[in-house]
Amino acid sequence: MRNAQSTGPLRIGLIVGSTRPGRRGAAIARWALEVAERHEAVRAGDAVFTLVDLAEQALPLLDEPVPALFGDYRRPHTRRWAAVVDACDAFVFVTPDYNRSIPAALKNGIDYLYAEWADKVAGVVSYGAQGGNRAADHLRAILTEVRTVVVPTGVALSIFTDFDFTEADPGDRTAGRFAPRDGREAELSTMLAEVVSWSRAVRPADRALLGT
Repeated sequence: MRNAQSTGPLRIGLIVGSTRPGRRGAAIARWALEVAERHEAVRAGDAVFTLVDLAEQALPLLDEPVPALFGDYRRPHTRRWAAVVDACDAFVFVTPDYNRSIPAALKNGIDYLYAEWADKVAGVVSYGAQGGNRAADHLRAILTEVRTVVVPTGVALSIFTDFDFTEADPGDRTAGRFAPRDGREAELSTMLAEVVSWSRAVRPADRALLGT
């Protein structure tokens, strides 16, 4: 498979990378989608952002007998996942930092496929005690191996400065309301603009329009 959306608006998948109950990634992804919907390309009908929740994909631990590089997918769940990813021209990943890296579920989801990721663009939104920077670094390296180009601007959200715990139950380890501090929306908007512009540059149909 290769990029089912070769014409028409850019389709950008906003991937929620954590599947843990009580995860904060879903709230962050909803915020990112709200910001994305205010992007000029979306308002003009030139881009569409869609939430892609790994928890809803229900992928088991990689069980394909043939490496993804060959595209010989045998399992129905792999084919369904391949269709979801292939329909996207670009991606925005929302990932927490789990022990200095990304969640196992996200690594597993990436490892299932190859061609569906290749020659596309991605942005990274990370979160954690240290902004998820270590996970973001790992994710960039992993995406490079499947030929996904990561834009330079990232968003690193801190549990300590981008969440409000004032009314939270101190005994609830999943508590805390996502409340991005000033400037976060501008950072995200910059990253989304890069994802859109870079995607236009690498998509075959758009390259043809540019005469490249």
